[in-house]
Amino acid sequence: MRIRELHQSLADIGARPCHVGRITRAWLKGIALDAGTRRQKGEDYFPVRVRDGLAPVAARLDALARVRSQHPAADGSLRLLVELEDGQMVESVLLPRGGLCVSSQVGCAVGCAFCMTGKSGLLRQLGSAEIAAQVVLARRLRAVKKVVFMGMGEPAHNLDNVLEAIHLLGTDGNIGHKNLVLSTVGDSRVFEQLPKQAIRPALALSLHTTRADLRAELLPRAPRIDPADLIEQGEAYARLGGYPIQYQWTLLAGINDTRDEMDALVRLMKGKYGVLNLIPYNSLENDTFQRPDPAHIAAMRRHLHDNGILTKIRDSAGQDIDGGCGQLRARAAETLDTSRLSRRRQHVLAPDTSGPSNRV
Repeated sequence: MRIRELHQSLADIGARPCHVGRITRAWLKGIALDAGTRRQKGEDYFPVRVRDGLAPVAARLDALARVRSQHPAADGSLRLLVELEDGQMVESVLLPRGGLCVSSQVGCAVGCAFCMTGKSGLLRQLGSAEIAAQVVLARRLRAVKKVVFMGMGEPAHNLDNVLEAIHLLGTDGNIGHKNLVLSTVGDSRVFEQLPKQAIRPALALSLHTTRADLRAELLPRAPRIDPADLIEQGEAYARLGGYPIQYQWTLLAGINDTRDEMDALVRLMKGKYGVLNLIPYNSLENDTFQRPDPAHIAAMRRHLHDNGILTKIRDSAGQDIDGGCGQLRARAAETLDTSRLSRRRQHVLAPDTSGPSNRV
């Protein structure tokens, strides 16, 4: 479902633009669609026809997404496994200090070697209303002042719906433009479309290495953009919008945590309007990749800082619950598949009691 369909369904029950705006704002706050304001009750503002027609609209919106399970973590984050209307599942993460990470796709086509989401491939796109619905669900639990598009999926591969959701959240959703952060592996469509938007989100670019050959291995289906060129395109957008780029670097022990990589980063990023986020890999037992030693991570950060690169260490939320992006969905999907297989086996093995036996 897209936002335009929501607006059309409201117009169909007689809502005028002023009514549509108030109803949409109420939905995005996570409150009843016919809720009034401090100055005016809903029954004094909405026509009878609109009030009478809101129940089916509310039911349709509630069906878009529901919280299937909640997973609190020691760092104050709260991971949500969200079930969509068709039974597919995505993940959202309530972050400390009013942040929310949302998904834009079920699965992902980029296939990053270190990402659980990419292992399933792309299953389908999320509509703009389904993206916004994650904010609605989260706001029913906590205040949300910042939304980052860093969950499941590659936003550039669903750009129309993502931009539509960003526009809605930056207007009726009452979220500051720079508190809307679009994360991408880098795609020409992003750099073409974002400067044209009335609401320009902040941008996070998944860099992960300074080497084009290694990047092709780690991000096998990402556009073939040389890391140096990606930084230059990011720099142009940062200067246009007056807000620094966040460069994402998932730290993989023995792969992209070397001194050579750090020195190359200094050469590429020095003087650039950006921040480097070092994200230690959220490793599980028997993983192909592992996170570097904490002392090594701290030494890397000091080296980059000493050479003029603003660097922050960003641990993925929910590490104590094995809640890295895609892990909750993967476990839930595995449980569902096991349950279905068990039911099929029981059906096949069950004796036929509907009639006489054919056995001799």
